[in-house]
Amino acid sequence: MIGTILGNRYEIIEKVGEGGMAKVYKAKCLLLNRYVAIKILRDEFTNDEQFIGKFRRESQAAASLSHPSILNIYDVGVDQINDNEIHFIVMEFIDGKTLKEVIRENGKLTKDETIRYSIQIAEALQHAHKNHIIHRDIKPHNIMITKDDRVKVTDFGIARAVTSSTVTTTSNVLGSVHYFSPEQARGGYTDEKSDIYSLGIVMYEMITGKVPYDADSPISVALKHIQEDIVLPSEIEKTVAKDLETIIMKCVQKRQADRYNNVTDLISDLKLIDSNTFDGNSILDNDKNSATRIIPAIDLKEEIEVDNKSKKRKINPNSENKKKSKNGGGVIFLGILLAFILVTGLFFGYGKLKGVLAVDEITVPYIKGMQEEDARDLIESRNLTFRVIDTVKSDEFKEGQVITQSVEADTIVKSGYPIDVTISEGANLILVPSVLNRTLNDAEKILTDNGFRVGTVDPRFSDTVAKGLVIEQNPKSSEELAPGSRVNLAISEGPEIVNVSMPDVVNRSIEEAKGMIIAEGLEVGDVTPQPSENIEKDIVTWQSYLPGTTLESGTAVDLYISSKPEEIPEENIEIEIPTPITLTPLSDREETNIRIIRIQDGEQVEVLNKTVELSEGTFTTILYGKEGAKYDVFYDDVFQGRYPPDAQ
Repeated sequence: MIGTILGNRYEIIEKVGEGGMAKVYKAKCLLLNRYVAIKILRDEFTNDEQFIGKFRRESQAAASLSHPSILNIYDVGVDQINDNEIHFIVMEFIDGKTLKEVIRENGKLTKDETIRYSIQIAEALQHAHKNHIIHRDIKPHNIMITKDDRVKVTDFGIARAVTSSTVTTTSNVLGSVHYFSPEQARGGYTDEKSDIYSLGIVMYEMITGKVPYDADSPISVALKHIQEDIVLPSEIEKTVAKDLETIIMKCVQKRQADRYNNVTDLISDLKLIDSNTFDGNSILDNDKNSATRIIPAIDLKEEIEVDNKSKKRKINPNSENKKKSKNGGGVIFLGILLAFILVTGLFFGYGKLKGVLAVDEITVPYIKGMQEEDARDLIESRNLTFRVIDTVKSDEFKEGQVITQSVEADTIVKSGYPIDVTISEGANLILVPSVLNRTLNDAEKILTDNGFRVGTVDPRFSDTVAKGLVIEQNPKSSEELAPGSRVNLAISEGPEIVNVSMPDVVNRSIEEAKGMIIAEGLEVGDVTPQPSENIEKDIVTWQSYLPGTTLESGTAVDLYISSKPEEIPEENIEIEIPTPITLTPLSDREETNIRIIRIQDGEQVEVLNKTVELSEGTFTTILYGKEGAKYDVFYDDVFQGRYPPDAQ
């Protein structure tokens, strides 16, 4: 790809990295003369049309984010290179390192560094969540640290386009599983709290230098997120402060409901630590010693298998009394079996009694603007029924988003209650017309007639397009947009004007003078030969601008050059004789056209062609010719006679 130009604008310079989804290159924007980063999707993703569509929508949504701690997305496009479709994202180029590289280089970060970076990451997530964008892949690899120690979070909205099958494609993508939330590992519904969990894991790694869960395979790591309690950071690294540990443990709770309600609350606690005013006594309201708590549903078979494995690991092979251990184990097993039977009976009995005495009451969530798939998962996770009753075109909602819900959010309904929704089919998209090489007025009329509006108008210099004409439009004419969308234009300012100094070219040869003028960015104008007795031929004798004069580039400079007068042999010189002729216009008309043809050396030459008004009367004109020349006179193209009268 090195040297390739994408979108007629971005020249690939060098490869700077790669991940599971894409390869990243440094490129130069030829239009704005700046460096950018370009992420090019791997080939295995470009063949999945559903993924590509989702990828473009999510990337364009992420491009709307504007925050100091979020990497700017400038452009999303596709180009055809050697019969291959190249899908790419153009981003802000950051001269720095990933947070993963920083952690590896330092082993672990200090408390102050961890808090400072965590606040900036959380503020980036806060901005995204307010714009209804969930990252879903927060990890140190997606967090850049600039040379001035600022955080830039990357890949917003892109992870949403990744399907579950993507997890097994490459080892780089598999790295994300260390930061997955339990609901992501289960394939369940993800929300803002999923990002909070992943940020908690990142904070854990920053302060300890290690991820909390690791194993030989991605599946094993995912199961640990679901099943195993996290080891306290202070048990890994004794210097970890208690207040920071409390916040981290709040973020990485298994149940979404037990984590921070939102990123804003997390930021508040992090800033309290930063100002030494943090009081962590109340934030872990799901303490294990609480009197009342909701126990999440588990897979009994898996739990028994895990428990058996744990027991096997705890058996001491060097025990002196194996028989006693065996008998004791039998008693313990019998006790567990009886307890299991008792608890199972109580559980089913309670369930039956609950069904008789009460009906579950469920709070309806807010799902407007959510994608249909996510909305369905959320509704059904609350034991409600999700029903699509209609699909309609919408300029406000993107394709696949929920436009209406039959029951308002926060309404209390019974289990199984139907929630009817209307889904957006997207806007009535229309093709953007081409306005290239049109004047601004013409372009505006064409766009308006086709249902669009003119967006920004950016003046740019151009050596190839005349001043005042459109040299670029964005979006391009091949794209489709919703009616009323804006089309940004770039208008030619003509060649860039530069002030230059006029060189001194007098007394130089014409070829040397031309070279000096062109080298300064000027142009050579008219070159006029002037006879000269004393100056050698083709030497500049005059220039139209004095040396040192400040001129605009492209200005034409006229020159005079010397030329030797031709010497005519004296014997060949013939003297022309003046001949006066008196003429009178016709009296019967207001004006008369008078023409005179000279006949000399066998040639006829018109020497007079004049229209004379009657009021001018008789006049005399002087004609020149060799001795013996004859003159034919015509009035209004009618022959009047030859002069002299006796000439034949």
